[in-house]
Amino acid sequence: MLISSKWPQISRQVATTVTLKRSLASIPNSHSKLTPSANPKSKDRINYNKSSILSSDDDSKHLSYTRATASDLAKLQKPPREVKMLARDFIHDSLYNPHYGYFPKNAVIFSADQPINFHALKDLPHFQDAVARKYNDEGGAAFTEPGPGKQVWHTPTELFKPWYGQAMARCLVNDYMLRHFPYEDFVIYELGAGNGTLAQNVLDYVRDNHPEVYERTRYRIVEISRNLADLQEARLHAAHPTVEVIHKSIFDWDIRVPGPCYFMAMEVIDNFPHDVLRYRLDDLKPYQALVAIDEDGDFSEIYEPINDPLISQFLQYRSEIQHTPPALSSLFYSSPTLRSVYRAMPFSPNLTPKPEFIPTQLLIFLKVLREYFPRHRLLLSDFSSLPDTVVGFDAPVVQTRYRGTMVPVETFMVQQGYFDIFFPTSFDLLRDMYELVMDKPIGGLRLPGSRPKQGVIEDQGESPPLRLGSNFFVPHGRRVLDGAGGGVELDGQEAPKIFTHQEFMRAYGDLDATRLRSGENPLLDYYKNVKVLF
Repeated sequence: MLISSKWPQISRQVATTVTLKRSLASIPNSHSKLTPSANPKSKDRINYNKSSILSSDDDSKHLSYTRATASDLAKLQKPPREVKMLARDFIHDSLYNPHYGYFPKNAVIFSADQPINFHALKDLPHFQDAVARKYNDEGGAAFTEPGPGKQVWHTPTELFKPWYGQAMARCLVNDYMLRHFPYEDFVIYELGAGNGTLAQNVLDYVRDNHPEVYERTRYRIVEISRNLADLQEARLHAAHPTVEVIHKSIFDWDIRVPGPCYFMAMEVIDNFPHDVLRYRLDDLKPYQALVAIDEDGDFSEIYEPINDPLISQFLQYRSEIQHTPPALSSLFYSSPTLRSVYRAMPFSPNLTPKPEFIPTQLLIFLKVLREYFPRHRLLLSDFSSLPDTVVGFDAPVVQTRYRGTMVPVETFMVQQGYFDIFFPTSFDLLRDMYELVMDKPIGGLRLPGSRPKQGVIEDQGESPPLRLGSNFFVPHGRRVLDGAGGGVELDGQEAPKIFTHQEFMRAYGDLDATRLRSGENPLLDYYKNVKVLF
């Protein structure tokens, strides 16, 4: 069996400590091990809820475990044991570890050789059959491999090529022509370009329809995967020499781009790692989750008072934009009397029953945009809701494909590298957090003790040609600035808007190209749980 059938459930009595067995029974027992902590008797309170699952001996074991980060684990060849880490570090290691992570080792993006001929298909059922045939052709070998094997998944970019990419290009070109042409180059950054299909479709459209813009186009891909970076370079550079593939994590970015540019993040942030919180019922104080891995490779979810600067900063910013924690949105939590009565009941938990997943890595991404791309405009698309998530608020879907069958599981604590872990995005929270971060001075965004990277320019009043901070967004219209060629250019931004996938495609898509003979249009009818920020 791939998945263990004995998944422990989070009981009210043990809301802060859950032990989960490995998800893959066939995983070998050879794992890496970090050096234990020098002070095993430190005041690291990790088992806040007194639980019958863990004895005091077990508790002392967790105290001796090394506290690791995703950066520490990236050096390992195999998953570690006898360590503990924040939830976001565990998820990052599971997805992106260069030696055993899900994306470097197992993920394959579906890409058919030829685009779908929509006009030849009768209706949506026939379209679904055509997609299934192409999908099986692409993933057939993976479906017969022992174990999970390669994980084949598709994106709207691949499913609706070239029309999806053309819609994105039309959106960006329209904005560029209004704001920057002919005084500035048309600079596009794409985060995580996959097979390079979106880049190819965007550049083909610009070249064929706007040659005067194409001459000024600079397309730069920021790609964390070495294999995908090589694939993108081989596929794109011959036809479009303007493409530059930068093999780097966006979270390690250290080059300031002072000029105007567009930044695309399409179906990327759903895989950004999250942290996990619960709240103490006595006073609603938040507690952060750690994932502990014991000597057998089993996982435990344990909680401690918040001491992570990034989590603290996220909670501070969320308070500033007046977003209520989803875990505390119930009227029950606003009443100290009701909470006190509930806590007095036998076997009642001392923390909120359901965990809350918070997008701390997304906050880092926004800070990178603010600090290194001060005149960018963001085009972002991703899931706004997901079915079959694990238990919790803003919780992820955790799944793997086993011989052609999708297998969802009930926890994010799964064997590293074998499961996709992807989250829905609260676009209202994203928009408001984005506006807040873009309006803050760079110095105010840094965590305590951190230093600016080399080459970063601090805000000092006017930062030619655009003042940052509170003037990043223009409420109505565009700000007029001196242009590079002695004329004027239109810069500044309107506040970002949220579109449904259908609204965006109606505005920028070529709907005739994807219409079926029945009149149905899968470009509009699919991905109804996707939104766009622009």
